[in-house]
Amino acid sequence: MIDPSKILADIKAIAFDFDGVFTDNRVYVAQNGEETVVCDRSDGMGISMLRSAGIPLVIISTEKNPVVAVRGSKLNVDVLQGIEDKLPTLSEWVVAHHLSIDQVAFVGNDINDVECLSAVGFGMVVADAYSVAIDAADFVLSKKGGRGAVREVADLWLEANPRSSR
Repeated sequence: MIDPSKILADIKAIAFDFDGVFTDNRVYVAQNGEETVVCDRSDGMGISMLRSAGIPLVIISTEKNPVVAVRGSKLNVDVLQGIEDKLPTLSEWVVAHHLSIDQVAFVGNDINDVECLSAVGFGMVVADAYSVAIDAADFVLSKKGGRGAVREVADLWLEANPRSSR
């Protein structure tokens, strides 16, 4: 089993998929067409801890849905959505933050995350990720999407970077 602390010590930014990472991959649709999802508050705390440490964060989502923008805004995280091909967008974000792709971790769960998982310095997937994403990842988290996986990422990164402010 890989020790994530050795790799995360060199990670300077984290990118996340949204559906299936911040959520349990389910969507609730009301009869008026409004969509809602469930997010874990501990994930929000994890994001807050990472922001306090000064690490750049971004959510890159294939879905273009107001719920993604609202959650990202509440967490004060950059949101790039409606992205069919995530790797070029991630690469542009990395360059804009004066980083190299190997200094970035990506957290995903499905086939549309595979390129990013394979390209970054540390690809992580939630415990209930699809096998194609698991095969592309460097590390499988113990928590499921929407059930504390983002907080687990935060805890792992902060443990690997103890000099970061909390």
